[in-house]
Amino acid sequence: MPSNERPMNLLPKEAADRLRVSVGTLANWRVSGEGPRFVKFGRRVLYPVPELEAFEKASLRSNTTGVRDMYR
Repeated sequence: MPSNERPMNLLPKEAADRLRVSVGTLANWRVSGEGPRFVKFGRRVLYPVPELEAFEKASLRSNTTGVRDMYR
């Protein structure tokens, strides 16, 4: 892969670094269904970059009340 191309899928450690959470938190989220969607090939877990981006976008907030922004 050329050095200017981003990988399509990230390993759990890479995804955790991107989201600034622990690998254990990602594992807990996989069990509970709270975190970003992932793919699994046998025992290998991968996080597609578009899914991480969607999770980040869905996590955006403008206040701490938990009420979604009306304009979005």
